[in-house]
Amino acid sequence: MRGREKILNAVKYVGLTVLSIGILAFIAGLFVNGYSILIPVGIGTSVGAVFIFLIGVFLVVTDEMLEKSFIGTKVDPIKSKKGAPIQ
Repeated sequence: MRGREKILNAVKYVGLTVLSIGILAFIAGLFVNGYSILIPVGIGTSVGAVFIFLIGVFLVVTDEMLEKSFIGTKVDPIKSKKGAPIQ
């Protein structure tokens, strides 16, 4: 459980930092003359931060579900005779 919390905290802080940079770039491009190229860069950075956060949360949730899933019974493969095809 401790490992998942570390991953989730890391994803949260990285996503927040990238989102802040994207918002600042968008605002700078919007209000400062001559920096109109920062508007699409800020939008792309903000969307990227959201994707980073969602992928991190998805990985943590997937790990949790795999740990709690039912493993089932072990099935041994059929041993075939030498030269006989396996069907």
